[in-house]
Amino acid sequence: MSKTPSRSDDRPEGDRIAKLLARAGVASRREVERMIEDRRIKIGDEFVTTPATFLTSLKGVSVDGKPVGKPERTRLFAFHKPTGLLTAERDFSGRPTIYDALRNALPKGSPRLMPVGRLDMNTEGLLLLTNDGEFKRMMELPATEIPRTYRARTFGDVTQEQLEGLMDGIEIEGMRYGPIDANLERRTGRNQWIEVTLTEGKNREVRRVLEYLGLEVSRLLRVAYGPFILADLPRGAAVEIRKEDIERFRSSIKGGAQ
Repeated sequence: MSKTPSRSDDRPEGDRIAKLLARAGVASRREVERMIEDRRIKIGDEFVTTPATFLTSLKGVSVDGKPVGKPERTRLFAFHKPTGLLTAERDFSGRPTIYDALRNALPKGSPRLMPVGRLDMNTEGLLLLTNDGEFKRMMELPATEIPRTYRARTFGDVTQEQLEGLMDGIEIEGMRYGPIDANLERRTGRNQWIEVTLTEGKNREVRRVLEYLGLEVSRLLRVAYGPFILADLPRGAAVEIRKEDIERFRSSIKGGAQ
């Protein structure tokens, strides 16, 4: 199967191959583009050479010589990530990844899963995983404004007034962070727990902002991503989220119907 002919408005029919393969759970769009560069994807006997390949279906498409199956329904899992694990499929220096733990945590027959966003190695808590690359992308986009909530154990002096100032956003070393809802939970001397909710999820955002306020972060735990919460899920365990809950969530978020 090759590129489909153009419609009368000169736009190709179908969707880009990266979008279709992401929807089928092969990999994220970005990863699919890398696979194309590495000549790992074929249509029939021909290698795909450009991400600007439009298809109406994945018939005849193979990855690493294996035919791509029909997309499964969207599935979503909640995983309680422990500290000390990379949110990556593999690490060339041999450090443990979430997939090392997921081998024992997921039920047999689980599909290939991709993390929704990332948690750095020393951050624990709720990590969502899905088999649907398009759903993953939609949940990660800042435009959807999905709240992520963290609890941070910190040491140092800070006031609630200082934390409330984060609602106006803040710039640190040239990086602009959007509004952050931060509240003191409980304090013992100069130690306190702070609850932080944000919608952008930039790299190490919570740690950088709290450290900018002069606090030392000794523990960081993500407790919620949108309506999905960590609750009492044991560390290292994973559970599948109900289909009905996924559909309700998808219909509620910005761009969810796109």
